[in-house]
Amino acid sequence: MKIEVFAALKNYFSKEFEIADQLETVADLRQHLKNINPSSSQLINMCRFVVREDLVTDTHRLLDHDHVVVLPPSSGG
Repeated sequence: MKIEVFAALKNYFSKEFEIADQLETVADLRQHLKNINPSSSQLINMCRFVVREDLVTDTHRLLDHDHVVVLPPSSGG
């Protein structure tokens, strides 16, 4: 599974990286990212996830070949 992160998440992870572990849901991926870098936990808890160009919930089922974009909270004008 390919993971892509933006903004402040790049302080904790490479912009793009692969995860070979079998993860069933977005909730599993969220926990896996927190396990990889525990200092990212607070930010990861606030992130939204995009799979196949759709915003998804934590219950969304993941496929091994998915490209997942992790979006941190943002603000702007």
